[in-house]
Amino acid sequence: MKLLTLNCHSWQEDNQIEKIKWIAEAIKENSYDVIALQEVSQLITGEVVNGSLKKDNYVFVLLDELRKLGVTNYNFFWDFAHIGFEVYEEGLAILTKHKIEKKHSFFVSQSNDNNNWKTRKIVGATIQYKGRSVSLYSCHLGWWHDEEEPFKKQMDSLSTNLNQDEIVFLMGDFNNAAHLKDEGYEYVLKNGFYDTFALAQQKDEGITVEGKIAGWEKNKQNLRIDYIFSNKQLAVHTSKVIFNGKNKPIVSDHFGLEVKVSL
Repeated sequence: MKLLTLNCHSWQEDNQIEKIKWIAEAIKENSYDVIALQEVSQLITGEVVNGSLKKDNYVFVLLDELRKLGVTNYNFFWDFAHIGFEVYEEGLAILTKHKIEKKHSFFVSQSNDNNNWKTRKIVGATIQYKGRSVSLYSCHLGWWHDEEEPFKKQMDSLSTNLNQDEIVFLMGDFNNAAHLKDEGYEYVLKNGFYDTFALAQQKDEGITVEGKIAGWEKNKQNLRIDYIFSNKQLAVHTSKVIFNGKNKPIVSDHFGLEVKVSL
């Protein structure tokens, strides 16, 4: 199974459409089974095309670019988490080549006020893969030391919404750096999850953020804050950073992470 996670930083990027085209090209080339996207936005004032989805939704635009490349086999689920940059409905999405058996969407923050930018929601999908039920979640969580919305409570809430009897993947931007002791990264591991980067037979340095970005304004380090975690100790063949200027062009303030795993 091939997995990809990316914090899109959508509609905040220069040359945004060109960057979406680069992502579409990589999806076609790598034929991911499941893709988790965070910061997937649409204008509040955008034209409604289907339910809560609007014409300028980042996923809609990405799927249109995929169609232009002849790729039409991705199903998707998007949901709205909070208002971003005052003019966007920011959400999360799951795309998959497999039939979505069940959609998941739930708050993990104490706040469920969409006007509060710290409100956090998880979006997921359950699929069948080689006869096994697999649930994959796109995650965008808060910071360990946040007094209003601490990561620990969000992670606890996330864990209670999971069916641990099936294979579970948590994919996304966890806003907690792997090198910091006794903080969010280690807390995820203590909750019974495995870092696919650590399990991978082949891997690079795993860096997904370089220097200062939104939410990490004082950062001067290279960070590993985007992850693909599993609740099972699986055979992970490769873990590679993508869209970092070395493996495909940069498309966001976060780099992407792709993993190949056997189930």
